[in-house]
Amino acid sequence: MSRPERAGPGTYALLGVLTAVSLFPLLWTAVAASRTSTRLAAAPPPLWFGRNLLRNLGIAWTEGGLGEAIVNTAVVAGAVAAGTVLFSTLAGFAFAHLRFRFRGALLFLVGATMLIPPQLGVVPLYLLVARLRWTDGLQAVILPALVSAFGVFFMRQHLRRALPRELLEAARVDGAGTVRVLWHLVLPAARPAAAVLGMLSFVAAWNDFFWPVLVLTQTGNPTVQVALTGLGRGHVPDQSVVMAGALLGTLPLLVVLAVFGRQIVGGVMRGAVKG
Repeated sequence: MSRPERAGPGTYALLGVLTAVSLFPLLWTAVAASRTSTRLAAAPPPLWFGRNLLRNLGIAWTEGGLGEAIVNTAVVAGAVAAGTVLFSTLAGFAFAHLRFRFRGALLFLVGATMLIPPQLGVVPLYLLVARLRWTDGLQAVILPALVSAFGVFFMRQHLRRALPRELLEAARVDGAGTVRVLWHLVLPAARPAAAVLGMLSFVAAWNDFFWPVLVLTQTGNPTVQVALTGLGRGHVPDQSVVMAGALLGTLPLLVVLAVFGRQIVGGVMRGAVKG
């Protein structure tokens, strides 16, 4: 067995630079949130923290109603992530291992939907949501995002490699039904890719702005991105309060990544090891 290679000083230096570049926008958001709007407009801009962080965070939390918005966004992002993982896994398994008529044509149509800009479907989707009287309801944001063409392709490619056809045939010979095959074979094999897809879907749903701002209002059931549009209004917007709101809206994502990041990386590594 070959010994693992050790990283040299150049590798650590490169990783340090990339980490610093990646963290700089978050650091600048925190610095801007701790200053005043007047100081942010001055030249040169501030590069270290001021004394107004707690004050600006309190104003953003109160004026933007970020407490309710964060709860709403957590519900939306969690439901979208769970639905995307479930439906993408089922569809990906079907396209990868089941034989049915027009499978190739249906797979082509699913892929073709990724080429269509989502803005083209906004008008009919909004008319449908309005007809169902779902405007200002979280279901108007959750249901259209439960299925992802990218997720279907992602899980299909993973299950084609991670789930051998011989294993499925052996399970069928042993008398396993469809539900048992899904529960004992498909879901365990899909777990590493499902963790990645779930995290990507959660982050995308948390940061989604275009569709929620059309169907939700700040006085109804706003998400974080919709609530942030109400901050800093006036003839001279208070940019420090806006940045404080953006910081508050980002912190839950950082907590999720900190809590589940190790499990996701571990699942990916287990899925990458061929057994």
